[in-house]
Formats: sequence, C-alpha cells, structure tokens
Amino acid sequence: MSDTLMVSVSGMRGIVGKDLTPELVARHAAALGSWAAGQGRPSVVVGRDARTSGPMFLRAATAGLMSVGVEVIDVGVVPTPTLQLAVEHHHAGAGLMLTASHNPVEWNALKLVGPDGIFLDGDSGAAVRALADRGAPRAGWDRIGTVREDGEAIARHLDQVLGLPVIDVDRIRARQFHVALDCVRGAGGTSIPPLLEALGCRVSAINLEADGRFPRPPEPLPEHLGDLSKLVRDSGADLGMAVDPDVDRLALVDERGEPIGEDYTLAFAVRAVLGAAGNGAEPATVVVNLSTSLVVEDAAKEFGARFLRAPVGEAHVARMIRDEGAVIGGEGNGGVILPAVHIGRDAPIGVALILQLLAWSGKSVSELVGAAPRYHIVKAKAPRGVDLAPAYQALRKRFADATADDRDGLRLSWPDRWVHLRPSGTEPIIRFIAEAPTRRDAEELIEACRSLLR
Repeated sequence: MSDTLMVSVSGMRGIVGKDLTPELVARHAAALGSWAAGQGRPSVVVGRDARTSGPMFLRAATAGLMSVGVEVIDVGVVPTPTLQLAVEHHHAGAGLMLTASHNPVEWNALKLVGPDGIFLDGDSGAAVRALADRGAPRAGWDRIGTVREDGEAIARHLDQVLGLPVIDVDRIRARQFHVALDCVRGAGGTSIPPLLEALGCRVSAINLEADGRFPRPPEPLPEHLGDLSKLVRDSGADLGMAVDPDVDRLALVDERGEPIGEDYTLAFAVRAVLGAAGNGAEPATVVVNLSTSLVVEDAAKEFGARFLRAPVGEAHVARMIRDEGAVIGGEGNGGVILPAVHIGRDAPIGVALILQLLAWSGKSVSELVGAAPRYHIVKAKAPRGVDLAPAYQALRKRFADATADDRDGLRLSWPDRWVHLRPSGTEPIIRFIAEAPTRRDAEELIEACRSLLR
C-alpha cells in the first residue's frame, strides 16, 4: 500500500494514472472473474459512477473479465446499491463497481461485491488478491467471455423502493413535497430525480449532469452544501437532499437552509421503519458502526430496539445486520441499509424513508431535529505513520472509567459521549471522531487523542 493506493478486503482505490492504472484494474478484474467462476457462477456485473476515468477503467475491467472466460453484465452508470441489487437479480458470481465514492475527482476505485450482493469479506477478498498476485489463468481463443448490457437495473431498483410496505406512496404524494437536490454531477442524476418524481415531489435541482466533474468536494458534509442551502432558501423547498457520487450516502438540509449532519439521515430512517413496525413480540434490532452518532442510538431506544455496533466499514455492518436479523442499520455518514431490499447502503431508500417520516409525522425537518437530544460531533485527522498501539494503551489508562472497544482502532464511551481513534481504510490518515453534549467537550476528547500521538 502506497500513500495513494489503498487496499482493503473489498477492493482498492488510488489516484488515477499514478497508482490506479488500466493494467492494475484489468488484472484485478480478471482475478475477480476467475474467483467467481471457481464458485460455479461464471458471470460478473460491472457498473461505474460518473467519474471521467470511468469509461477507461470499465473497458479495462471488461477486458480482464473476458480474458478469464466469464460473462460480463454491464449496467452502465448507476448507484453502487443498484449494482449490488443487479448481482442478486442476475444470480451473478460477483459484482465490480468502479467508484471512489466520496473521494476527490482525481481518485477512482474498484469495489468488489460477492454473489450475495454484499462487499467481499476478508477471506474472499484475500482469495481474489492472491489470484491477482499470481495471475489468474486466462482463457484461450475459444473460451473468451461475452458482454451484454442491462439497461433496466435502475428501474428495477426504484420499483423495489416504491414497493416497500413501509413506504406509503399515496400519503407521500399527497404532501406534494418540494425537494431541493444536489447530485454533485455523479451517478445520482440517473436515479434520484425519477424517484422523487414518482413520489409526487416538485424538484429544484443542481448538478444533475452525470459527467463526474464535481463542482465542489464530493463528500456531502455540511461545509460542502452551501449551494444546496442557498437553493433551499431561494426556492422555498421543504428540505434539501444531497448524495455522494455513487449514491450510497444521503445528507439533508432543513427547510431553513441549514445542513443538519449526516447522522440524522440514519436516525430519521430508523424512526420511519420502527414507527411503522409497531410493537412486535420481540424487540427489533438496529445495527450501526462504531462511529455513528448517539442520535441514532436514541432513535432506536425510543422504540425499544436492540442496538448493536459493528466495526467501521459497510461490509462489517452488513454482515452483522444479516447475522443478527436487524430490520435496519447503516452508518452515520448518511448510509442507510434496509435489508428488506438488500444489505447495502442505499441513498434511494434513504430518500423514500425520509419522505415517509415527514409525511407520517406532519413535522418539518427542523422540528424533527429539535425534538431529539442534541450532541456535537467533532472530526479530525492526522497523517498516518505513527504506531497507534502505545496511544491506545495510554488512552485506556487515562480514561479508565470509559467502556473500551478495540475491534476497530479504539473507541472509548460514556453514557453521553464517546471518542473513536482509528486508521482510515480509504485514505492514508488517522481519523479522530468524538461526540459529546457540547462542542468543547468533544474537542477536549479529540485533543486528548492528539496529545498522545505527538
């Protein structure tokens, strides 16, 4: 792993032309195809987001897959969750999504999906990497793979969202919501506008062109949503919605033009699902990651749900959702996972659930935020290169009264606050995240971590 080539169990990402090259993509695509064929399913679904390097890498990946004799099913420019659903729909052996998600425009990546529609786990990912390292066996002239296109993947995805029992389409349509939308010129322009229109919304939109030329930093953080906030105010919209380039994360802006933070996306989705479910014989289960806000935990506990945390990373959360039979889960970065559709972060599902909650409650976004306990999250980062083990040990000693979780870095928690220190899996940095009732309290927790790294 170099400074700009990040390798994880479910893929790799890097800077285009520096570490991530067509040759590397073709090699790893061939390995994925060979692995899928070895599992008895010689077909792979491929898709991409709107990045300018996408067409180049799609051709490289397709060549690599064909070279090992598998069938390539090309779904085009789609959200990542659309590709995951397409893998299940086609009973394919694997999926390959070409997207660097929220990373800046100069990055791209390979996300490797298993036949269950979930990103590859450690063992499967290691098997694919081993094939890539030694070179997958190539097909002769008479066994070269084929390519076919699937242009209906997005339509199938949206139909599944609209058909969910938890979504009262007629009730949402009756509200005639006015939604301001920012798709950051990523794949969201292919999917979110038709979904909103199907739900009877009036849409005021910016950055719908799916050309990958991001007009702002693509991660939908509050500090990046100034244009969307202005659009909400200028258009008089009921709320604003922003997605990241591969449409697995959703962020919200309230009716006053104030970004409310991505954790509220999942908190609202949890309220929509648990409120519709009512009181069952057994408490429902909600699964999130270790860095997800307490506002989500509060929402789950309000309905008496069992609340579990998994290590950071969609694959970890997805597998705990599956293993624990959770009704909903996700990540505090705006990633909603509803296993009734599939076990992957899905912004279109988030869009529908948010509108369902607004229609059901009759409240505005700001009223929903104001009704919940408030916390302050502070995030920071530092360059990687420091041995974290001594810092973890020192933090445990300094905060001996905290509950410690070392499954993913170190998370120290108290009833009303927590701090999480971990190496990033997507960038060459160390991440610090803290949450507390006041910003000052959260900043003090971050500074305690920083001081022990110096």
